[in-house]
Amino acid sequence: MRSLGVLLAAGASRRFGPEDKLLAPYRGGALVRSAATSLLGAGCDAVLAIVSSVDVAAALPTGIEICSIAPGQPMAVSFHTAIDQAVARRARRLLICLGDMPNVKPALLRRLAAHDSSCACQAGDIRTPPMLLAETDYAAARASADGDRGARQFLARLPPDTLIDVDPVEILDIDRPADITPASL
Repeated sequence: MRSLGVLLAAGASRRFGPEDKLLAPYRGGALVRSAATSLLGAGCDAVLAIVSSVDVAAALPTGIEICSIAPGQPMAVSFHTAIDQAVARRARRLLICLGDMPNVKPALLRRLAAHDSSCACQAGDIRTPPMLLAETDYAAARASADGDRGARQFLARLPPDTLIDVDPVEILDIDRPADITPASL
């Protein structure tokens, strides 16, 4: 398999309040559906979502495989699971997108997926997913992630020439109800 797209959608939504942010109304559907639809348009050989909620899995569009993990796990567990899935499927590249980034466009994901080496996005001086991991970096990326830090350490070590400048609006990460503006509903 050349490329595997993975949507990380198993977070606990602690800062959002009692509701699961991935199920919050957004552009006529659940918030998670926007990022999932964009990932489906990225041109990967297969797309799967790492989820911890049956309801989130049910909100995803057709064409996405589901990989369930136990609820309440640290962020690194989702990231490790994504890498483990890529290794098991012998994917040479792993495209990772977050379920709470609803403004990510398929064109950006295709730009990332076109790279042969690991790369990520950057808005100003902030390095962020979505990101592409090359097979040669799976072990290092997996080893760098623990607890609720996910890929942060790996992203910090990427050379500057592997970063794609993006508009901060496109990589907006929804953490609180106030992050969802009336225009997006």
